[in-house]
Amino acid sequence: MNWKIFVLLAVMVLLLIAAPVSADGAMQISGIGFFAGEECDVQGQGADFALNMTGDLEGCHYVFVETSTCTPSGTYKETGTELFVSKDGGSTFRTTYRFTAKYEDCPNLAGEIFGRCQHPIIAGSGTGDFEGVTGRLDFKDDLSDPVNPEFPFRGHLRW
Repeated sequence: MNWKIFVLLAVMVLLLIAAPVSADGAMQISGIGFFAGEECDVQGQGADFALNMTGDLEGCHYVFVETSTCTPSGTYKETGTELFVSKDGGSTFRTTYRFTAKYEDCPNLAGEIFGRCQHPIIAGSGTGDFEGVTGRLDFKDDLSDPVNPEFPFRGHLRW
């Protein structure tokens, strides 16, 4: 191979690898959610539960369950809405979500085998730093410590 072509190809590959995480105006985000303790006031928000979010989204993620079903095989499906409140409380956005999981004892939500969910941001719901935001978050449950599971998330936000 001609060395000039090789150098040109190498430069092109490096440019592609070094491309910003923002594609088509989207900002890639990631982090981990944990079941929230006192840092997130679940009762004050009227939520069913909350996640304390760390990483690119720092704050409380309040979950409002609307529907849930279990199948005899242990498949669980849940839908609802959510409210993310930034750590400083000045910025928020809302999502809808669809959670699917497999449980050993589905009626009692015990023995989760795996779980994942999709959270599209509701257009026009953002306030403060999130005003005008759109996009989606995806969570995949990390059950390696069943007593203290983690909920890694990733997604893309657009303004």
